[in-house]
Amino acid sequence: MKRIYKTLAIIGATAALVSCGGNKTKTAETETVDEVNRISVAEAVMQDVPQSEVYSSTVEAFAVNNIAPQTGGRIDNIKVDVGDFVSKGQILAIMDAAQLDQTRMNYRQGGVSKSDYDAAEMAYNVSKRAYDNLLENTLLRSPLNGVVSARNYDKGDMYSGQPIYVVEQITPVKLLVGISETDYTKVKKGDKVKITADALPGQEFTGTVNKIYPTIDPNTHTFTTEIIVPNGDKALRPGMFARVSVEFGVNHSVVIPDVAVVKQQGSSVRIVYVVQPDSTVKSTVVTLGRHFGTSYEILNGLNEGDQVAAKGSTSLRDGDKVEVISSND
Repeated sequence: MKRIYKTLAIIGATAALVSCGGNKTKTAETETVDEVNRISVAEAVMQDVPQSEVYSSTVEAFAVNNIAPQTGGRIDNIKVDVGDFVSKGQILAIMDAAQLDQTRMNYRQGGVSKSDYDAAEMAYNVSKRAYDNLLENTLLRSPLNGVVSARNYDKGDMYSGQPIYVVEQITPVKLLVGISETDYTKVKKGDKVKITADALPGQEFTGTVNKIYPTIDPNTHTFTTEIIVPNGDKALRPGMFARVSVEFGVNHSVVIPDVAVVKQQGSSVRIVYVVQPDSTVKSTVVTLGRHFGTSYEILNGLNEGDQVAAKGSTSLRDGDKVEVISSND
């Protein structure tokens, strides 16, 4: 019985050694294989790049007038309502005329006649100005061609400080656009711009740069430009959201697909991986220009003809081995 146990122990030990030896052999035969990144490439090409930019803005009335008398009084008549188009000089409301009638009588019969003008010039002028002022504040007229956008009283109400009407001039309209300070020298008074409004799909309007504000906002690093649109058909209305496309000329620049541009984590630096002759990649910092369609204009960092990693570039590191699986040419 002792011999049997000894034999079994020897067999077990031998099996263990063979097993260990097998693992060692397998480990020794394992080869280290370098990881190869599969990418598509694109060639950096030269092409004309329109220097255009689209800005968001809101349509505004060219001018806004609050219609109100200088002093309190009862409103005798309301002539127009919200939404009515009015002409310059048109009577919009009539205030109580009792004081006007009294002043008219004094002006005409108060002993200050034209024959005595040389002797009483000051008294005559004062009387006339008082009458003219009361007339202007009794018959309230529109100072411009526009549309009534607010009415705050009814006939018979006492005027209490809030404007009786608000009249807005919408032919033309204006838009205020904040443009990057880097383009300050490229914008000139009289330049034409294209405008679209979400509320008017399929329509495009032409505007003109009317005013360029002389200072830069230190917080946004933009300057304000006033755009004027004739708006003869009155299609654009104050408050509409609009997009303004401004052209700054054309650059002949290096262009690559936007998928080739990688943003470095924690910074605003943009890099591109250039494929080397030995099938490795080298990162290079680039300066971006305009983004149009699915392409970027490159202002600095690449040369025409450079082969850059496109799809798959986000997982690359400097010096990585790559295998080109397709071309974006």
